[in-house]
This record gives sequence, C-alpha cells and structure tokens, in this order.
Amino acid sequence: MRISIPISAFVAAIVGFGGTLAVVIAAAKAVGATQAETASWVTAVCVAMAIECLWLSWRTKIPIITAWSTPGLALMAASSGFTMADAVGAFIVTGLMLIATGLFKPLTQLISRIPASVASGMLAGIVVTFALNAVKTIPVDPWLILPLIAAFFVIRLFNPALSVLAVLIGGGIAAFLTGRVGGLPAPELSTLTLIAPHFSAAAVIGLALPLYLVTMASQNLSGLAVLRAAGYHPEPGPLIGVTGLFSLLSAPFGGSTTNLAAISAAICTGPDVHPDPAERWKTGPFYALAYLIFAVFGASLVAIFAVLPQSLIVLVAGLALMGSLANALAIALKDEYQRMAATVTFVVTASGLTLFGVGAAFWGLVAGLVVLFLEAVKKR
Repeated sequence: MRISIPISAFVAAIVGFGGTLAVVIAAAKAVGATQAETASWVTAVCVAMAIECLWLSWRTKIPIITAWSTPGLALMAASSGFTMADAVGAFIVTGLMLIATGLFKPLTQLISRIPASVASGMLAGIVVTFALNAVKTIPVDPWLILPLIAAFFVIRLFNPALSVLAVLIGGGIAAFLTGRVGGLPAPELSTLTLIAPHFSAAAVIGLALPLYLVTMASQNLSGLAVLRAAGYHPEPGPLIGVTGLFSLLSAPFGGSTTNLAAISAAICTGPDVHPDPAERWKTGPFYALAYLIFAVFGASLVAIFAVLPQSLIVLVAGLALMGSLANALAIALKDEYQRMAATVTFVVTASGLTLFGVGAAFWGLVAGLVVLFLEAVKKR
C-alpha cells in the first residue's frame, strides 16, 4: 500500500475538521448549547462520520468521504430564537428526510431540480454574515487579526486547503504567547450527553427544512459531482440514505447532520492518492480512523476553543466559509435569466428575516422561487 493513501486521508480529515470546527462552535452558541453539549455534539458527529466512511468505502470499494454540513451549521449559527432541544429535533427530522431521499429516487430528482442559482443564492445569504463578521473583528484586535488575514491570503496561493488550518493554529499560538489566553484546559476524554429533542413547527420549517435543502443542494449533490469527476459512479440513494441514518442515530447526542464531502473528498479521490482508481477506496478507513481520534478528544478540543479569543474564532469561521461564499455567488449570478431570483434569495436570506417564527433561509428560498415563477410566466 502506498504511503500517499493514509497521508491523503489524514490531511483531508485535519483540513475538514480543523478548518470548520469554529463553525460548529458558532452554531452551538447560537442555540445555547453548554460546553458539555457542544463536546457531545462534536463527539457524536465524528463517530457517525467514521462509521459512514468505513462502511461505505469498504462496501462500495469507492473512496466515499463524508463530512458535517458546514453550510447547514452556518445556517444554524445565523439563526436566532432556537434552543439546543429545538436543534436536536431539527437534526432528527433532517435525518428522516435524508433517509426518505435515499429510499425514494424521485425525491433526489426533485431536489436536483431546484435551480442552482436560487439554491446558491440561499447559501450565499447564509454564509455572507460570517464573512462580514470576520471583517468586523479587525478593529476589535487589529494586532492579532490583520497578520492572520494576511497570512491566510498568502498561504492560500500555495495551498488553499491548509490556509484556514494555518490561521487557526498560528492564531492560537499567537494568542497564547501574547497573553490573550489565560491558560490551557486539562486534557479530558469525550463523553456523550443525551439531549431530549423538542419538535415545533417553527423549528421544522425554520431549521430542519432549510438544513435539509442546504445539505442536499450544497453538499450531497456537490459530493456526488466530485466522485463522478474522479471517475466513480455510485448509486446516490444508498449513500444519502446511510448518511441520513447515522445523522438520525447521532442526533439525540447533539450530532448535527452529516453528508457526502466535497473538498475533503477531492483530496482523497485524485490520482495523487494512487494511480489506480480501484485502490483509492482505502483512504476511507484511514479517514475514519482520524475522526475516531477526533471523537475521543472532542471534549478537549471544544475546551481549547472555549478559552481562545472570541475574535479569533469569528475570524476563522469567516475565513473557512470564504470559499463557499465565492463559489455560491459565482453560481448564483451565472445565469442572466435567473439572476434577479438569485439576488432576491440572497438578500432575503442575508436579512435575517423571521416571520411567523420561521427563519430567513426558508423565506429566501420561497421568495427566489416566486420571482423565478413570475419570470417563467412572463416568458410564456
């Protein structure tokens, strides 16, 4: 076995975990999760991803890589008025919808028919808040933030995948050396916390449905595209169904929705991993091993994030989503005839509008589809 297989898997895992953990922390804070619940969240979702990758890669002999739904977490972090119990209820409902999508092929086809411009406009509206908040950290602590921003844009010229991770590690070390961190917490092993769910119409419509749509349109469909680009053509239903099943099983412990990965998958599916495509599936077990390690030390990692400066966490979350924002805007505005619908979706979603207890992502999607419908009527 080539050494490039485990190296690629571990790099993908470290980039995926370290580069977006700040978004998980932001989502947990938005729903009022305690530190113990946040640690359980991270542990549960890491275990779910490890089992998914191990099983799917071995079963299909294809490098199936999964991840947590970063756009979905951004959606939660940008929401307000929901509790951790609401979030767990939303995770359960989303898991059930993903299972149904995997079992019934027409559902996958229906989601794929949502115009990419509108779906991307919704995603851009969700993540733009993080980019703006990252800029707002500059006057809070310019001597820490400005060098980190400069380092991010320089490093991404050579290795975009590691740029966010470099900022996180470099920023953490700088904060510690300059006295911005009082002291590092003692190492501790992770534990799972059972959280009773709360189901409400507002949480289902405002959290679960947008989370499902974002996960499908921005993550699962992109993950399938990465696999196809690498020469693999798996049946989508079983993959989506399995991620839905483990999302459902991890939800009572706070685990957020998991899905097919795109960026991490690209690291594990290319010719640099192995010249023989039939051998690349072996990255799956090593990727799973890395996430089992993250699961064991999830409590310590969350505790470390808790003592880091808030401005650093906000900056890392914003930089981690910068690529998603750029890609979403490019897709949203690509089609001239759908540009207005995408813009309306973006504006309504970014506004943070809450109406009848339902969040902005849902109303942004509705508004964009209405504008698109009116445009279609005019054409006829």
